[in-house]
Amino acid sequence: MRRWLVSIAIAGGMVSSLFAQQEEQYTQFMQYKLGLNPAYAGSSGGISISTLVRTQWIGLDGAPETQLISFSIPVWNNNLGIGANMLRQTIGVTSNYTLETAYSYRIRAPRGFLHLGLQGSARLIRTDFGKLQGTQPIDQDGAIPNNLQSKFVPNFGAGLYYNAENFYFGLSVPRLLNVNIDLNDDQGTIAREVTHAYLMTGFIARLGDNLALQPQALFKYVKGAPFDADRLGGSKEKGLGESLAFLMGIQLSDKLLFGMSYDTTLSDLRRYNSGSIEGVLRFMLAGKSEGGIYDSPRFFF
Repeated sequence: MRRWLVSIAIAGGMVSSLFAQQEEQYTQFMQYKLGLNPAYAGSSGGISISTLVRTQWIGLDGAPETQLISFSIPVWNNNLGIGANMLRQTIGVTSNYTLETAYSYRIRAPRGFLHLGLQGSARLIRTDFGKLQGTQPIDQDGAIPNNLQSKFVPNFGAGLYYNAENFYFGLSVPRLLNVNIDLNDDQGTIAREVTHAYLMTGFIARLGDNLALQPQALFKYVKGAPFDADRLGGSKEKGLGESLAFLMGIQLSDKLLFGMSYDTTLSDLRRYNSGSIEGVLRFMLAGKSEGGIYDSPRFFF
């Protein structure tokens, strides 16, 4: 039986400093937990392959875009989990290519399981200064390079993830090192990767045989920026939030899920873009969904 779920997410609150918020954001973060918490690896109980494509602030020149693929599998009688993420992200003249590998160990806990995870990552940062445009000729400014520059950045992170039949909770820091990300190392350290801490949680409230309510939340903390929750933002004058998000998911089969989301911008940027769109396709192998769009073969994930 094909099941449908349509949900609306509303967010409002404090503005977050752009210089402190480096990591990408996803409206359908519940479909990409491995990218936020390495302890999630293998917790779905089967082989999971997900793809996500996001175009943010449609119509705004140089706006962020993301394409990714995520893979997770449990091994050794489901006591270990292995996962990997491959991402391409662009904003303006900068492109990031990231490879992440995750490992988790499962421990039996009251009414569920606790997963402890480690992550290693490698990121290639590329900036093509030759594509920049200015009101005056850029080549007259000796401080701005006129060619392609790149840098390889390694890092590692950790997390924990608890899941029961109708509840989950996760805490993670995907990148622990404040690695130098300056493309030109001759002028001292100007920019570093900033540590991001994530707290995620959610539960299932069964409303009937084919209907379930599944609230989920993601909270983010970055040193130097106000405490933030997913979709918070906006401006100090208008605290409505950064966007209003509409989500729809279709469980096409026991193994295949398709999700779409559209964010209409509430901040001052709404004058310059037509919103953001995101699509997710998730394939489960050797597992079966038993009651809802976003629940697991056996446990909430």
